[in-house]
Amino acid sequence: MSVSPQVVGGPVRRPDVNEKLCPSRVVLEHVTSRWGVLVLAALLERSYRFSELRRAIGGVSEKMLAQTLQTLERDGFVNRDAKPVIPPRVDYSLTNLGREAGEQVWALARWTERRLGDVERARSEYDEARTS
Repeated sequence: MSVSPQVVGGPVRRPDVNEKLCPSRVVLEHVTSRWGVLVLAALLERSYRFSELRRAIGGVSEKMLAQTLQTLERDGFVNRDAKPVIPPRVDYSLTNLGREAGEQVWALARWTERRLGDVERARSEYDEARTS
């Protein structure tokens, strides 16, 4: 994937997530947050209305879902389609950029599910070694 150069106080620099003030860190935080991952993953399946999406993502509050959707929309990952009908209807879907990000974070989420047993064993071993 090519990365666009960025001008930061003079010379042209490429984004570097390891740099303290790199704006890519904020984007990374948005797509890898608990709710960001789950919203992107759900929207990989299809578009959702707000209430449907909230039901699909167990445990998310209305406030957190609204904030997450707004953040992901601002970043260009989510499309908000408000239909001029009564009652109002708003559908959320992924943009092309959002689909790409969603596929990446969903792969990590699935890997986490597959390797959970290994993580739990490692935790137990760590805890046993600390208490002995």
